[in-house]
Amino acid sequence: NAGNCLRSAKARELSQALGLQVSPEQVILSHSPLQLFSQFHQRCMLVAGQGPVEENAHDLGFKHVVTIEALRKAYPLLDMVDLSRRPKELPPPTTGFPTIEGVILFGEPVRWETSLQLITDVLLSNGNPGAELQDVPYPHLPVLACNMDLLWMAEAKMPRFGHGSFLLCLESIYKKVTGRELKYEALIGKPSPVTYRYAQYLIQQQAEKQGWKAPIRRLYAVGDNPMSDIYGANLYNNYLKSAQHNQVQAGLKRGPQAASPQAEISLELRNECNNSVESCESILVCTGVYRHNGNVPKETETGTEETVFHGHRDFCFDPSLVEASYVVQDVDDAVQLAFKKENWS
Repeated sequence: NAGNCLRSAKARELSQALGLQVSPEQVILSHSPLQLFSQFHQRCMLVAGQGPVEENAHDLGFKHVVTIEALRKAYPLLDMVDLSRRPKELPPPTTGFPTIEGVILFGEPVRWETSLQLITDVLLSNGNPGAELQDVPYPHLPVLACNMDLLWMAEAKMPRFGHGSFLLCLESIYKKVTGRELKYEALIGKPSPVTYRYAQYLIQQQAEKQGWKAPIRRLYAVGDNPMSDIYGANLYNNYLKSAQHNQVQAGLKRGPQAASPQAEISLELRNECNNSVESCESILVCTGVYRHNGNVPKETETGTEETVFHGHRDFCFDPSLVEASYVVQDVDDAVQLAFKKENWS
């Protein structure tokens, strides 16, 4: 689900770790499906996150991008939280800076206060943060967000804030300032069904390149986070089941997912994927966010146990979707399980 690296860099990392050649075409990151959103590729887009965000945007097809740092330098009076970065003298008016036509949120930034402030400025000014509008524009500029994990597991004993936490901050600030909901043109990455559909498309491409004749019947999704990895895999499994009964549109409306153009993209991908896939099996590993006995917090004050939902605001919660098909110790066990299920062992 990483959004802070290039597919080529991740392919090299995987090749070294696995001891076999992995090509960029075999890698899908949280932002990879943005290649499908060609209607935005010619617009001037503000990109936020860390790592090679500008290069990532160009790699996905976006022709005109502006980084948070470039915006901050063009409008030095916007970033006022850090006193050491405030200009000592009043700068001249900014001229010639392009009007921003949309926002891409790749992942959590380093300076949250700067990104939260400037992204809000862009939305409130309709892409001209140097201007002063009498009315707040609404609907606001298109926002495309990747990677919705509220938490992720690193070397610390407790999970760390993920991009989902940053999105929560941005949504709360926008709602508090304007009284209106922040709307997303698309939410990409786990647990969005469009991401799993895109992954299926890439898997089938690889199978064709390998000359496989037998159709792929089952997908296996391995992850350590019940609220994103398992939730997304089970949600996509429901999507596949609906597709088998020629009720894709009805299934999308019933399913607990964001109502946005990402559903239309998923339907477009249906034409690119064959219909042989019957299920998506979710495999939960115990080497990350998930821990045996008590990794998922509970609320018991009402007398009934309810799982605390860490998913994004635009995804309705269904407790059954965080129940994995299988629970194993680590990724190696997950791979061996898939081999056994496919009679490859």
